[in-house]
Amino acid sequence: MSERESMPYDVVIVGGGPAGLAAAIRLKQLASAQDSEISVCVLEKGAEIGAHILSGAVVDPIALDELLPDWRETGCPMAETPVTENHHWILTEKGHREVPHWLLPAFLNNHGTYTGSLGNLCRWLAEQAEGLGVEIFPGFAAAEVLFNDDGSVKGVATGDMGIARDGTHKGDYQPGLELHAKYTFFAEGVRGHLSKQLIRQFDLAKDSEPQVYGIGIKELWDIAPENHVPGRVLHTQGWPLNDNANGGAFLYHQANGQVALGLVTWLSYSNPHLSPFQEMQRWKTHPSIAAILKGGKRVSYGARAISDGGLQAIPKLIFPGGALIGCSAGFLNVPRIKGSHTAMKSGMMAAEAAFAAIAEGRTSDQLTAYPAAFEKSWVHKELSVVRNALPLIEKFGMLAGAALATATMWLESWGVKMPFTLGHHANHEEIWRKDLVPKIDYPKPDGIFSFDRLSSVFLSNTNHEEDQPVHLQLKDPSVPIAYNLPMYDEPAQRYCPAGVYEVVGEETGDPKFVINAQNCVHCKTCDIKDPTQNINWVVPEGGGGPTYPNM
Repeated sequence: MSERESMPYDVVIVGGGPAGLAAAIRLKQLASAQDSEISVCVLEKGAEIGAHILSGAVVDPIALDELLPDWRETGCPMAETPVTENHHWILTEKGHREVPHWLLPAFLNNHGTYTGSLGNLCRWLAEQAEGLGVEIFPGFAAAEVLFNDDGSVKGVATGDMGIARDGTHKGDYQPGLELHAKYTFFAEGVRGHLSKQLIRQFDLAKDSEPQVYGIGIKELWDIAPENHVPGRVLHTQGWPLNDNANGGAFLYHQANGQVALGLVTWLSYSNPHLSPFQEMQRWKTHPSIAAILKGGKRVSYGARAISDGGLQAIPKLIFPGGALIGCSAGFLNVPRIKGSHTAMKSGMMAAEAAFAAIAEGRTSDQLTAYPAAFEKSWVHKELSVVRNALPLIEKFGMLAGAALATATMWLESWGVKMPFTLGHHANHEEIWRKDLVPKIDYPKPDGIFSFDRLSSVFLSNTNHEEDQPVHLQLKDPSVPIAYNLPMYDEPAQRYCPAGVYEVVGEETGDPKFVINAQNCVHCKTCDIKDPTQNINWVVPEGGGGPTYPNM
């Protein structure tokens, strides 16, 4: 610890995504309006801002309009492609049926939204933040929470660089840096490494439902010009998923002749033989989807978990010395498949609470104004209206559940509040024994529409320094082979979208569990879905992981 240098700030923000950058910008805006100074630092574990950002994305501009009202006129890349068409299909194995818009509540229409790269939006937001004086440090992974003597959060320490796999210091070793703050915001995204520790340590989830998740697997394609309609948005439900594995898919026509497409599989699925990656590859072979992609070329790939729990799964947002913002807390609106606007607004509300506290001379206490503002905000109202949608579909299946969910959302949008809020079961508890469910025979990739995992990971530009401690830690190394393999056919082999986990030697009677940590795209699915919760995802050396150029 004595080797570390330290740097003091008023506010340290862990994570350079929409929530963290919105918080940083808002803090500086408030200081400028008051003709005062506030020091703000953003740490980003990716090699650059946007490197680890992955989302569909269709963005509701409500938070951008509040934060930077002139964003459309000042070069923001999200302004390039307003949504012009909105379609919702129910897929059968060979065909599809379009859901009429008049059946759906108005807030599910994408009128007034924009489609594009969330990573590029974050790069632009970072430019705005730096222009206001925010210090941004990409390639520095926050690896440890620091505490004051009274137990309040003091800040964070970045990970040491140059540590070999055996724990020894290499020639280029550099100790981590301590960043001390009056308040620290955790904007790490879904299942954040430090956020989950804070949730446990301060018992922030004691009054909320378990958070539940989906795994979103995304690709970018350059498609034939005659198939491309800028601004067209398509969502699908149904095939290849069923009532035992719910979710949905998207295909967004974005700028420069590209489409962003992907499949979200809710991690509540029960069959351990299921592979979300393979389901996404199958989805692309559907005749209605393949017709759009025909003659095109896949140019990028990635995967990321998303928080599906909704309002009832949001933990307590504050603790002494800090706050959870963005997807670290879980503000996604599942039926809308949108969370960037709510994440940004959460960062803005936390920033306003912290600025007021610092102006009053406070430090390291609880920012009670933040959750109070959330309770009164449009974010809370928006999430309240849809809070029962996902649980109803999980309980009653895609057809009946979707009908019930639509009915409740209509009523809620008319001001008729349902007298109930349904709960969740943690995803790792919902997997069944391998002998209770059928095996799934996935077709071999055709190399035209469907592909294998390793060639996909190549397109994610994922790289880790191989001689570093493995960042996918097993609490008990015997569990994968001794328990998960006979009980569940070791599902890590299939739920990981990057081929990180393998069981080798099974055919010779000497199975071994192999972790290819260098393949990891930081999706966090293993940390979520492992049935014994034996895998702990921790940050690797800063700058490692995917480098998404346009996701």
